[in-house]
Amino acid sequence: MPPVDLSFASYVAARKGANSARVREGGYYAYGADRRVRSVLDSLRPVTLAVEATLRFWQSVGRNSLLSSAVRVGPKQFPRIHALAERCAERLQLPGPTVYVSPAATLAERGAQTFGSMDDATIILYSALTDQFSDDELTFVIGRECGHIQNNHTIYLTTLYYLSDAANMIVRYGAQPAVIALNSWSRRAEITCDRAGLLCVRDLDIATAVLVKLAIGSQSLYRDVNVQEYLQQLEETRLGPGRFGELFARHPYLPRRVQALRLFAETAFYRSLMDQGSGGLTKEECDVKVGELLSVIG
Repeated sequence: MPPVDLSFASYVAARKGANSARVREGGYYAYGADRRVRSVLDSLRPVTLAVEATLRFWQSVGRNSLLSSAVRVGPKQFPRIHALAERCAERLQLPGPTVYVSPAATLAERGAQTFGSMDDATIILYSALTDQFSDDELTFVIGRECGHIQNNHTIYLTTLYYLSDAANMIVRYGAQPAVIALNSWSRRAEITCDRAGLLCVRDLDIATAVLVKLAIGSQSLYRDVNVQEYLQQLEETRLGPGRFGELFARHPYLPRRVQALRLFAETAFYRSLMDQGSGGLTKEECDVKVGELLSVIG
């Protein structure tokens, strides 16, 4: 096998080829701030060093380690999941993704994650999620992960995972500049992928329910939760200096995240897809409103 160039510069150059063009065209729905911040990541030395190390680790032992107890999804293994993944790929105009199901005890432990590089992205669904979620709910989840692939998020997600969750404390401390930068991007990337999930499931209520269920971490607890009251409760707790904790979080604050998705559902792009008549926000107008909504300061 010929040697593989795993430098960050080569990775960025590869992204500028035909695959990158497909990503840009297919990801029209992407949140503009996601793209802008991601372009900045390419020039931040702490991030580029971390990505290079992650590429080498992923290609050598990382992939096999994460998938050692997982089962690959296909027509003969988890055919239900395979069919849902194919549906998501078709709706987002992507090749069928590589999907695995891996053991996990609870929804709170893990839901779904996407790892890899531009060329070998892999979606991992954890068994608690596949056992407890309906087909429509899983469509939203898988659609979100396909959104990560379509928008070229995977290597940054993989880097953030290894720096935040898998590295020892010494590495985590030294990598804080990269982690802070990647967390800032990740909050915006989640908005993009919530949109991808909605484009796949095409039901705003289901999409909202999934986000809340994953936040609560329990299907049984969700049955006794009023979604609107729960979101209002969370929004009230955001008031005051505590809201600045969001600056270091990996995911957007849940009530604002749901509101951001509702704004996307009001765009002319989504309304046209759903045959809801003319009118609606332009994507640019939606992005401006979402930016105002997600602002911590103000």
